[in-house]
Amino acid sequence: MIKIPLTDITAKIKDKTGLSDDEISSRIDSKLKQLSGLISKEGAAHIIANELGVKLFEASGGKLEIKNILAGMRDVEVLGKVMQASELREFKTGEREGKVASFILGDETGTIRVVMWGSQAENIKNLNEGIIVKIKGGYVRENARGKEVHLNERSKLIISPKGESVGEVKFFQEPKKKSIKDLHENETAEILATIVQVFEPKFFEVCPKCNKRLRQHEDKFICELHNTVAPNYSFVMSLFLDDGTENIRAVFFRSQAERLLAMPFNEILKYKDEPEKFDEVKTKLLGNIIKVIGRVNKNKMFDRPELIANMVFLNPDPEEEIKRLEEERLKNP
Repeated sequence: MIKIPLTDITAKIKDKTGLSDDEISSRIDSKLKQLSGLISKEGAAHIIANELGVKLFEASGGKLEIKNILAGMRDVEVLGKVMQASELREFKTGEREGKVASFILGDETGTIRVVMWGSQAENIKNLNEGIIVKIKGGYVRENARGKEVHLNERSKLIISPKGESVGEVKFFQEPKKKSIKDLHENETAEILATIVQVFEPKFFEVCPKCNKRLRQHEDKFICELHNTVAPNYSFVMSLFLDDGTENIRAVFFRSQAERLLAMPFNEILKYKDEPEKFDEVKTKLLGNIIKVIGRVNKNKMFDRPELIANMVFLNPDPEEEIKRLEEERLKNP
């Protein structure tokens, strides 16, 4: 089933009608009251879009812009530019073994993570930042990090397709360069800050076939799609960033954590059984200045905002970044 997040529905209505966020929110709330709460906010937004004549998604045939890619789509065709690329990784679980690699694809409308399985993963050796690629036959999944395009043996990855070009890449939702104190919930922003506290990676079991988190039952691990499986592992890590105006907890899922640590996954995995050895890594990270693009969420357990990292840049030029921040403030007072 194709799923459209509420934020995407709202953005589409806003783009097609010119209504403000407050006006759209008010219409959704009115529809919820009208239907006595028997529908979700997403359902109400669908109805509002239909009433306003806004098509929420086009047929998936033909090339899609990244902003129009939705979880659940199959046979996706998309053109973009490689923004970041990971290393090829081999895995073996029980009787199953294989290869996987990923990269960030960008176009004029946004960016998305692409995951390549099996022989497709070998393509990572030919992908450098800035190269143009065309994908055919991809399928879209959604997890905690957001939407991802997956490639299997039936998919095609065309490197440097003839006659194709990509303009200036739009990063997510054109993130504004902001100070931490000015961040607001549900916005995508870019910050420049210093690492002031680092926490050990938290490892968890995932399905080797679909990469979803597993549920443990007695001594077995259960995937909701593939039943009992021998687990692979993934991880998440967090740290606190401070830019002189405020501090915020930032969360890095696997691909961005690998980039932050500048380590391949097989090296990071050793800290699962030897967490005390991570102290040396903490020491090296503390005091480093990094640039992070991410989405601001509210941590309901602690009732505070946190930044979910979508991209991280090591060793930025502080003077250049501060200059850019000041220019952004002048443009958006």
